[in-house]
Amino acid sequence: MTPLLKILSLDVGWKTCDVSPECVGTACRPYGRCMAHLTPAELDEALRELAPGQGVDLRGTTIDEELLTRILDATERHLGRARFDHASFTGPARFGGVVFAGDATFGHARFARLASFFGTRFTRNASFREAGFAREFSMHEARVRGHGAFDHVRIGRDALFGDARFGKDASFLGAEFHGFAAFDGTMFDGETIFRGARFHRAVSYRKAVFAGTAGFEGARFHNSAFLTQVHVGRRLTLSGIHASALLELDTAGCAVDLRAARIHGRFTARLSDADIDLREAVLIGASAVTRRAGRLRVLSLDRLDAGALTLSGVDLSACRLAQLRRPEALRLSDCVFAATPRGVRFGLRWPPVLWWAGRRVLADEHAWRGWSTREEQPPDAGRLATLYERLRRGVDDKRTSADFAFGAMEMRRLASSRGRARLALSAYWLACGYGLRMGRTVGWVALVAAIAAVTMFWSAGAHPARRPVSHRSPTPVPAAHVSAIH
Repeated sequence: MTPLLKILSLDVGWKTCDVSPECVGTACRPYGRCMAHLTPAELDEALRELAPGQGVDLRGTTIDEELLTRILDATERHLGRARFDHASFTGPARFGGVVFAGDATFGHARFARLASFFGTRFTRNASFREAGFAREFSMHEARVRGHGAFDHVRIGRDALFGDARFGKDASFLGAEFHGFAAFDGTMFDGETIFRGARFHRAVSYRKAVFAGTAGFEGARFHNSAFLTQVHVGRRLTLSGIHASALLELDTAGCAVDLRAARIHGRFTARLSDADIDLREAVLIGASAVTRRAGRLRVLSLDRLDAGALTLSGVDLSACRLAQLRRPEALRLSDCVFAATPRGVRFGLRWPPVLWWAGRRVLADEHAWRGWSTREEQPPDAGRLATLYERLRRGVDDKRTSADFAFGAMEMRRLASSRGRARLALSAYWLACGYGLRMGRTVGWVALVAAIAAVTMFWSAGAHPARRPVSHRSPTPVPAAHVSAIH
């Protein structure tokens, strides 16, 4: 086969080795063969032409440990534009301490042994798209000033990115980690994408820093995942993830998106000054969302299906709860709820005068009464009564539990058709606040007593008592005078 025919038949984008059709290594001029197929003398001559900072083109070349060492020594471990696309590293690939002055590309490369980039400096972009690592892959303390691309890489054993730094965007789209993955202390100065990544063993992001958005949409965690003490500048997106084991979150100052997440193991989130969205999530194991400091606001729990979820110190004042799958499985501790408006209201409807005692209410009741500006359709009063009753079982605060019990009775009264039931519940509400407002009962008793006292006092003043007539005994007549008469 002539070299021209070979180039036309193998559409790889470069002139390949003439040794055999199977070898797609970049041909070295003037030999027409790749470095792996040069004679010792030819290889010496080719290496003598290399200099520090010079670019290298080893695309499709089979590179053993000795050849790689000689290339790095010839360039004094300082490479310019480096092309290793489709290269096959048969021995340990040790790039530790190497400086890449230009773009470095390892797309579709294969590493049969250790691939170490410990402390490597990439002054521009680094690309490992669809590279395959049969064993360990280390980027520990590496520095990538430009973009870092690791889309669809496959790492057979441990992946170490601890204390690495990426100056711009970093992408791990669809990456597969079959061993332990460590991103502890890693700094991502741009946007970071782990969308669709697969973690078959434990993964740790302890003290990682994401200056922009950290996107894990649709990622799969087959083992424990630790995103603890992480700093996220904008948004931590975990929507659509599947976690089979423990998942721990610990962050502050960002929005946390867990929409449609499915977590089978234990889930804990300790958040500060954050917003969290759990819409359509499925939490099968024991779960807890806790406010660590500042304010923690829950945006949505619509269609959340949680077997045992504890919310501690969170703000639920604007969060609808009517579409929870299992409200009775929710545990609420020290949470913030919406409140009724204060003061007295006058209107044309019955009752014409309505006063509001301060009580905690759900955002759903706010919407139902028209106090909320949100346009979503609120549930009817009957559903709200059931929701209050099911939620109050998991409230640890007595006052909130009593307010929820009051809310359940109030919604039940307002949902009843006008008749005896409505009349009875209205009387119950007016007399003693459904047995939960005893001060109202005392007030009614005091009012009745006062009215009775005033009535008695008025009756006594209008009809004063008459003086009784005295009945004196008849005066006895002397006996002598009686005889004279006779």
